[in-house]
Parts: sequence; structure tokens; C-alpha cells
Amino acid sequence: MPITLFNSIASWLLKKRYHQIELFLKYPEEVQDEVLHQLLSFAEDTEIGRKYDFESIASYETFAERIPIVSYEEVEPMIERSRRGEQNIFWPTTIKWFAKSSGTTNAKSKFIPVSSEALEDCHYKSSKDLLCLYLNNNENSQLFTGKSLRLGGSKELYQDNGTVFGDLSAILIDNMPFWAELSSTPSNKVSLMSEWETKLQAIIRESVQENVTSLAGVPSWMLVLLINVLEQTGKEHLFKVWENLEVYFHGGVSFNPYKDQYSRLLPRKNFNYYEIYNASEGFFAIQDRNNADDLLLMLDYGIFYEFIPMETYGTSEQVTLPLWNVKVNRNYAVIITTNAGLWRYKIGDTVRFTSTNPYRIKITGRTKHHINVFGEELIIENAEEALKSICKKTGSEIKDYTVAPIFMEGKEKGAHEWIIEFRKAPEELAYFTEILDNALKSLNSDYEAKRYNNITLKLPKVHIARENLFYDWLKSKDKLGGQHKIPRLSNKRDYIEELLQMNK
Repeated sequence: MPITLFNSIASWLLKKRYHQIELFLKYPEEVQDEVLHQLLSFAEDTEIGRKYDFESIASYETFAERIPIVSYEEVEPMIERSRRGEQNIFWPTTIKWFAKSSGTTNAKSKFIPVSSEALEDCHYKSSKDLLCLYLNNNENSQLFTGKSLRLGGSKELYQDNGTVFGDLSAILIDNMPFWAELSSTPSNKVSLMSEWETKLQAIIRESVQENVTSLAGVPSWMLVLLINVLEQTGKEHLFKVWENLEVYFHGGVSFNPYKDQYSRLLPRKNFNYYEIYNASEGFFAIQDRNNADDLLLMLDYGIFYEFIPMETYGTSEQVTLPLWNVKVNRNYAVIITTNAGLWRYKIGDTVRFTSTNPYRIKITGRTKHHINVFGEELIIENAEEALKSICKKTGSEIKDYTVAPIFMEGKEKGAHEWIIEFRKAPEELAYFTEILDNALKSLNSDYEAKRYNNITLKLPKVHIARENLFYDWLKSKDKLGGQHKIPRLSNKRDYIEELLQMNK
């Protein structure tokens, strides 16, 4: 089939899906209510369905009263039984796949169940919807005249007791239809290579020969790949390598610290960036407009959403809200019930709604990755916005960073300690520290109050990391590539102490 004809047919098929998306845009509450009742009905004869009598649950209120909110640790015994081959525990169809996820650089791993329904109706459906929304906004796109350069997980799949586990991206690649591989680079064989540095070179060898029209992957690791592409080809920017490149689909970490660096690698004003919000537990939201900084919450993927206002999270006053009761500009922890058998599960992410008609969100951080030792409630969104603004003022570029508290000792006040690896360091670290502090004050009133006259917090302490410090730290933990992330904010000093030791 000629490439131009394939491009036209693929574009037409994907645009047809937009009419279904319009349905949940128009009737969001009804669609979410239907998702909940379908999940309950489908799983009523499972072990958990019988325990909580799913069959008799007729309303959201009963669902919320009867079924407890749980963490991974609380459902791990059931998941382990399922991994050993038991079925019909929390989901009625056979659970063969488990996405191995640490969520952070911790050694302890999570094994998230992935049902066939989750694969088809959530993960693969979302991939098509991402393209659908992009094409709906860019009618002259030539996306399907070339290939997508994907950068997924770096781990193989492993069999154990009849079940299979590995990175979610490896599971998706292993199960994807043949036509999807034809439109992607590198090959599945290279994509599933386990050793990151060898894999990096193999990706470059395969992809520079292709007509790449899109990029897809986590910004931090994709940046490493693209810089290596330019170094090895000797080209000044990426359009000299792939002249038809038109969009980068990204997710996993905030794009803010990397945007200026990507702009230099991709110096076209009409180049598009599209953000996604996905995890091992499911695919949740997609940027649905060009140049937007928020994401459309996808409501018909077999996932029912609930939200806990962060001001009550983990307290005796904790309240849980269905989608139709959320408000804009408040920070919420996300709770999900899914078509892979996770029931009222704390995913660990926090979001803020920018709109409720339709429901659009911004990812603001992690429930565990914030600093609130002194009542300052510093979240990742604050840190990213502050760094973005001060990098412009100082002409600096940030590669990676992490932040931890300096605890009070006696009469000594507390502070925040930063270790930052720069691509381009500021000329004066003292000035950088001062305007970082000021930027955080302007973004976070709680931080500003604790910094007033050094009442609780002193000026931040900032260290410049040696080159490749964070890369070497991840390598020491066998966490290179794929979805592995640097923990940005922490209430503890474990990460920063290790990094400071390696930075000597």
C-alpha cells in the first residue's frame, strides 16, 4: 500500500473515534457512573466481589461506604496469590501479565496486574486516542508517512508460575499488533534489550536510517538519546537527521525543566509537543489541544476516578470525592478502580483540575514526593515552575535535581537542601539560590510564611552536582533507561545523603 494512501486511511479511522470522545465530553458523569457499574457487575462473582457483595451495590455512595481505599501494600497478598496462578480473586478473566514498577528508585518492586481488558480498552485504546486527538488538531499532519521513534523500558519479560512480568512498555511491545511495529522504530528486538547503554547505540543505528515523524518517551531519557544522535551524526539539530519530524509525545516526568533544551534540538516554531499521563496501573489523560499545558481526563477506559483533597489526605478528616464533585485549582490525590481489578487504589499521584467542563488536569506531583516537614507543603509543581523561571533569568540549564529537608537541631532553623546537576551552570550560585528562594515564595504562600524573617526555614542550601552524578546513581541501582525517575522531593534524607556521598 502506498505510504500516502496508508496515511489517509489511518487518519480517517482515527478521526472516527473523536465522535465517541465527544460523548464523554458531553456526558462525563453518566459515562463515569456507567463505568463503575460495569466494573462492579463484571467482577461480582470474584472473591473480592463476593466479600463486598458487589451485586447489591446500586449507587456510588454505597460503593464508597462499603469498599475501603487501599495502598499497594494492602493488596499485595492478593496480587501475589494471582502471580502464583490463582484466578478470579479480584478480576474474573485470567490475569497473565504483571507490570513491574518501583515508582521510585527504591529496591522494592510493585507488580501491577494487567488484564486483557486493560490492555485493549485502556492502554492500546489510549494510544489510538492520542493519535486521534493529535490528528483532529493537525489536519495536514503527515504522521503516518514515517515512523515513530519510541523509547520504552529496558527490561526483558520474565515467566514465573505461568504468569509474566516486566516493564509495562515491554508488555505493550510484546502484545502490540504487527502493524504497530511496522510504523515504529527501533525494532521490538532492540526495544526489549535489557542493557541501557548497549540499547542506546542500537537504537541510534536503526533509527537514523528511518524517516522518523514522531518521538515518544520520557523526556529525561529521550534527551540523552537525542543528544547522542546529534553527536554521532555530526548534525546541528534534529531536523537535519529527520526532516519530517513533527511531534514529540512525552510523559512520565515534568517537561518544564527540559523544554528549552528541546527547543534548541528542535528549532521549528510549529513543532508540536503532546503530553500524556499514564502509569503501570492505567492510562489516564491526554493533551487534547495544541500548545496546551493541561490534559483531558479520559473517562471511558474502564477506570473509575475518585479524588481526595490533599488538605485532608491521611488525616482523620479525609474525604473522598467522585469526579462530579471536584473543584478547579485544588490539589487532589488520585484514587482509581480499574478493569484490571484494582479497587479504590491509591496510585500515589496528585493532580489539579484546570477545568470541569470538560475535565482537564495538571499533574502536580506525588503524595509521597513533597516536602511538608515544616508545614510548607512544597510540591513538585512549585519546584518545576520555580526552576523554569530562574533558568531563564540566569541562562542556566538543569539536567536533574533532588530536594530534601535539613531538619531543625536545637535552636538551628530548618532549610531545604538541593543538589542540582546542570548542563549549563549559573555564573553565581549565590544569586541562583536567592532567586530560587524568591520564586518559591511567589508560588507557594505556605513556603513564604515559613521563610518570613527566617521564622522556620532559612535560605535554601544548593549544591552543584558533578557531571553524570544522577546517571551514575541510577546505574548503581540498575535503574538506567525506561520509566525510571529521579525522586524530586522527599520528606526524608535517604536519597540526598547517598548523592552527596557520591558527589565528593
